[in-house]
Amino acid sequence: MAKEQSVEPMVAQMVNGWLKSYGLDVKLEQESLNSEIDSALNEYFSKSGGNGGNRPDAKLLIQSKSLKYYPVLIEYKGYKDKLVKLDANGQVENRNAKEYLFKNINSYAVNGAVHYANALLHYTKYTDIISIGVTGYLDDYNVLNYSIGVYYVSKNNFGVGQKVDDYTDLSFLKKENFDGFVEKINNLQLSQKEIEKIREKREGEINASLVKLNNDIYENEKGLSEQDRVYLVAASIIASLGVEGKVAPLDKSDLKSSTESGNTDGEIIIRKIQSFLKEKNLPSAKKDMIVRTLQNTLTTENINKVESGESQLKRVFSKIIDDLGIYYKIGLTTDFTGRLFNEMYSWLGFSQDKLNDVVLTPSYIATLLVKLARVDMNSYVWDFATGSAGLLVAAMNEMLVDAKNKIKSPDELYLKTASIKANQLLGIEILPSVYMLAILNMILMGDGSSNIINQNSLTQFDGKYGYGKTDEKFPATAFVLNPPYSAPGNGMIFVQRALSMMNKGYAAIIIQGSAGSGKATSYNKEILKTNTLLASIKMPSDLFVGKSNVQTYIYVFRVGEGHNNDDVVKFIDFTNDGYTRTNRRKSNSNLRDTDNAKQRYEEVVNLVRFGKSKLSLLNNKEYYEGHINVEKGDDWNQTAPVDTRPSFEDLNQTIKNSLTSYMSQYIKQSSIDSSLYSDRLLSANWEEIELSKLFKIESTKSFNADSLVEGNEYDYVTRTSTNEGVLRKTGFVNAENLNDANIWSLGLLQMDFFYRKTQWYAGQFVRKVSPKIQIPAKAIPFITTILNHQKPVLLSVSVHQVDDTFNSLKVKFPVKDGQLDFEFMSSYITEIESLYIEKITDFLTKQSQTEKDCH
Repeated sequence: MAKEQSVEPMVAQMVNGWLKSYGLDVKLEQESLNSEIDSALNEYFSKSGGNGGNRPDAKLLIQSKSLKYYPVLIEYKGYKDKLVKLDANGQVENRNAKEYLFKNINSYAVNGAVHYANALLHYTKYTDIISIGVTGYLDDYNVLNYSIGVYYVSKNNFGVGQKVDDYTDLSFLKKENFDGFVEKINNLQLSQKEIEKIREKREGEINASLVKLNNDIYENEKGLSEQDRVYLVAASIIASLGVEGKVAPLDKSDLKSSTESGNTDGEIIIRKIQSFLKEKNLPSAKKDMIVRTLQNTLTTENINKVESGESQLKRVFSKIIDDLGIYYKIGLTTDFTGRLFNEMYSWLGFSQDKLNDVVLTPSYIATLLVKLARVDMNSYVWDFATGSAGLLVAAMNEMLVDAKNKIKSPDELYLKTASIKANQLLGIEILPSVYMLAILNMILMGDGSSNIINQNSLTQFDGKYGYGKTDEKFPATAFVLNPPYSAPGNGMIFVQRALSMMNKGYAAIIIQGSAGSGKATSYNKEILKTNTLLASIKMPSDLFVGKSNVQTYIYVFRVGEGHNNDDVVKFIDFTNDGYTRTNRRKSNSNLRDTDNAKQRYEEVVNLVRFGKSKLSLLNNKEYYEGHINVEKGDDWNQTAPVDTRPSFEDLNQTIKNSLTSYMSQYIKQSSIDSSLYSDRLLSANWEEIELSKLFKIESTKSFNADSLVEGNEYDYVTRTSTNEGVLRKTGFVNAENLNDANIWSLGLLQMDFFYRKTQWYAGQFVRKVSPKIQIPAKAIPFITTILNHQKPVLLSVSVHQVDDTFNSLKVKFPVKDGQLDFEFMSSYITEIESLYIEKITDFLTKQSQTEKDCH
């Protein structure tokens, strides 16, 4: 078959012909803008590891009637089926958590165009880009067939791109059609489900970038304290954000590494931060405090000292922008600095106790707490140990989504959004470096930082707004918390303090389990005087894997109503939350949904609010409605009562296990006359046959055990021979790695062949051996025995030589009329099996008679 020839020149000629007929010039008229785009692409390719020579095949800059410019990037490919490569979620697949997928970017037209668009998002002022891929091929009649993919890449879709529509040419770019096209892309919206998937993907990428940045600064930038690093990251991000139409983002080229007084790199960054904060309308006291804190690091002599024409500050600023800029410039809805916060713990020099004491709440747990606290657009939410403000970010997201769903007037929604960010969130954090991260997080989220307060919430905070309305009490209706566990009562002192300042609403806290079983008795009894414990939820023990090793519970309260002993408390064992967690540094994802995790979390929220009628994925052993004693304060961690009487199923399984073990031992101890059957074997006609003529040996598509899921449908086979190579059972993982039934596995550690009657998965160093001929079921044990007789030979060679050695082996088989003698093999196995069945039947008959005699 002839190799397909590229027709890219023909595709280019066709597209250029269209554009020329539309009055569009692919060579931009504005050379300065062309230069800006090229500069951005240079930066992007040099930092992302791509080929700096790659460029879009065509670039346009088209202005709409609103006078807004839209870059249009076009990429050609001259092969069939090279338009776009999508991932499992239907998104353009240009990178995974660890790296860019340059094979996709270079091979597929849309993927390349979207990659270039992200360069503009990262390094230019443009926030809305049109990416177009065009592919073509010649059919059997030598006619050019082509396909077009049109994608919109913007801050609004986090840079992943959205397909606009199907098109047969590019006439939507014509002046008279373009405004209609702009209206179409403006109406594109991501669903909440799509946003969640993108957020999960971006979080994995962010973690990898943060690790890279951390290592780079730690290894190459000497003289910076742990706190300096935190402040440099915060300052660099704030300075490079910009305010559209008012404050230009600080660019690397703006830092001149000058030693002139007033124009050092640190002073330039400070001025940019001041301009940014002024336009964000933050309270004056807060602006002054932020600038004062960052100034101490930014204006030091050493960091502004110029060596080889560049200051250390400019070098660090450049690294931060290059590694992180793409994430915070595309309108994230994720807890960005929460990720930063977790990574920076290794920078902040906390003791191990402090590491366990103050740890990031995973974003999905933050969302759970917010939902349990019944946060909506009218809530007033506070957190007395804010950390990176992850809980407040989750609360703000929930409030904004609720407002968007309920308010249909754009003007009213704008005012409500502003009120939520400025007036309805309050956080208190005592550690200065962590406090600065909380400020940064809320600024990045669009700015709910107005009332993030740097105080001791137990001794300094008086319940009032921190800035602006400082004479007014914050009217809290929702309290969320992950407290430092070293505080009195494992942190329950924070709960008692906050709830004492509230009159109504709900609270949800995640805390060390011992707080509910005796370590916080006095605080708990005090809390119950004016608040009702609605639910106690036992969380997975590995929830904070890699960061902390404590058993946690979530306690949910209704505020302002004392607990009565007759009040029903919902006790939920949520240790099986549907997620599988690992702590592998090189893993693409250490959190995988393996058992309906999202649905389980939704069910827990509904169970707490509505009760047992919502029980679905959880069972009666995991959900229990009971009572606590308000005078005790140590009975908050209850579980469902266990019926100690055995069920029929329990007894039946015990009997089956006992009989199986008993009969197995009996069969192993039994024997038959071997001489007769040895002679039978010798009577067959044995001939040598090369194994490669009968079997095909192949590598399996393996994966590690941490990819497995709950279930019993499939064996997971490893290289060992224990339990016939089966490490454990698993549910369905994917079709790609699934091995066929009715073939043999070969573990390369001990070279044992095991016949697999059902489909199976494999770990590393496992081969599959498939028959090239039909083999009767009764002959399988005979064939298996012959294969295992080759162990000494296979064990004598290296793992890399096993396949070739197996294929070259000439092995004797019973043969009749030039074919394998399956009749002989099957009858031989059947006879021996019959002898053992007779022995078992005779044994069972004697056992039954013995029992009758005893009676």
